[in-house]
Amino acid sequence: MDVDFIFRIAAIGILVSVLNQVLSRSGRDEQAMMTTLAGLVVVLMMVVEKISDLFNLVKGLFGL
Repeated sequence: MDVDFIFRIAAIGILVSVLNQVLSRSGRDEQAMMTTLAGLVVVLMMVVEKISDLFNLVKGLFGL
């Protein structure tokens, strides 16, 4: 796993956290929750892609 990938996930987490705080303090709690969910979905899609690459590597390694 690349260090760049971990930094991307951390940057998304920091950005979502800041947006969540700004939106919740301005009284837009629903939009803050949607922003948090969108950030979670983006990170999960990134992780699922890496897990898929891992499974394909293992599959190719063992010739399955």
